[in-house]
Amino acid sequence: MRVLYFLAVFLVFNFGAAFAQDPAPTEGETAATTATAEGQKGSKDKKVVMLSNEWGKAACVAWNDDSVLTKGLKESGWIEGDKDDRGFRIIEIYRSDCPDSSHVQLKFVDKEEKALCVDSGPMFDKEWDFLMYAKTEHWIAMGKGDVGPMGGMMTGKLSFKGSMWEAMQNMGPFKNFLLLFGKIPSTTDTCN
Repeated sequence: MRVLYFLAVFLVFNFGAAFAQDPAPTEGETAATTATAEGQKGSKDKKVVMLSNEWGKAACVAWNDDSVLTKGLKESGWIEGDKDDRGFRIIEIYRSDCPDSSHVQLKFVDKEEKALCVDSGPMFDKEWDFLMYAKTEHWIAMGKGDVGPMGGMMTGKLSFKGSMWEAMQNMGPFKNFLLLFGKIPSTTDTCN
């Protein structure tokens, strides 16, 4: 934790206050957000519990429909950075105010020249590449775009474990990942 604090202080002092701001909207982000909002107006999609197994499946579909995530993370080399050459990457996420709920893991592979989400569910692999957790209200704020990845980590609204260097190199896709929380019709009145 102390290392992250010193890294944040170093970056802010060396790159100025502009660094602490979240990046500008990425390619396709505005159109995707608008299309999702319009689609939800008259949508009768069944809401699922945020970060439940059903939510994870919907997150995979939304991920695979986002070219910033699929193409951007392929082009940056992120998808090739898997542990021990196992052929996939894992992002594990959970709601910190739902302590008895299972964590959801999303599994990604390099397929069709894209970083595709191919599986989701409760912890199926003990070795995650990235672990993220936040209170429900913060996931909602991040899904709306009110809080971005850098702002979330610097304010403690988003807890993050994994390669900070990789996260910083992929800030645009990271932001789009957090916006998935606003694209999936979900309910938060119960824990999964």
